[in-house]
Amino acid sequence: MDKCNCSSKQKIMSFFSSLVIFMAFSCYSAAQVNKPMNYRKFDDRLLHFGFMLGLNSASFDVVPVLDAYEKYGLKSLVVNAQPGGQVGIVSSLKCGTPYVRLRFVPSLSFQERALIYAYQNPDVNAKNDIIKEQRVNSTNLDFPLMFQFRTARFVNFATYLLAGGQYSIDLQSQQDASQNYADPFVKIKKFDLQGQLGGGLEFFAPYFKFGIELKYSHGFSSSFIQDQTNVSKPIDALFNRVWWFSIIFEG
Repeated sequence: MDKCNCSSKQKIMSFFSSLVIFMAFSCYSAAQVNKPMNYRKFDDRLLHFGFMLGLNSASFDVVPVLDAYEKYGLKSLVVNAQPGGQVGIVSSLKCGTPYVRLRFVPSLSFQERALIYAYQNPDVNAKNDIIKEQRVNSTNLDFPLMFQFRTARFVNFATYLLAGGQYSIDLQSQQDASQNYADPFVKIKKFDLQGQLGGGLEFFAPYFKFGIELKYSHGFSSSFIQDQTNVSKPIDALFNRVWWFSIIFEG
């Protein structure tokens, strides 16, 4: 009986949530109808420029070696995503129609990830595992090239989808640095190629366009460098994974 009541309450809450969202969108749409259309010439221009500011949450898709527990006593290896930021310059090229644009946003981004190792404690009477942490920091030059597929303008509002790729250069990479075996660190490659998907909302002001965007990046290949240290031996592969939130201004 309790399960039925709980299910019914969830359905009612879901219904009212959907109703509130629909009413809010309807009110916004009605308000837009009565507004004049801003920046009417935006879609007529071939090329636009602007700038981007944003935040990111960087992580790894980690693949441990198959026999990590038997060989190294590794019970688990997880990655805690850490916050970062980015800034970039936007250039956008119209591809024949105002609804498809090719966008290039060379950027500088700051990323951090925390690798958390849990090892079997050799003390049989110990209740807790041995926990170790390795932090990997990156300062990247990012070169994303993406296609933007936009809806028709609804007065001063539009939505869009993004699909493309990104080439990244890690200026902070230690791939060629001498390893400190007394206090080892995780090495990742300096260069990485990632696929990207995303979407966003656009709002047209009288003289510029303001956008809010969310993207997801994932590396095509592992960026991990195996150098036989205690922190690298349990790892088979690391793939870069990043969520990006950006605010974009175009003129």
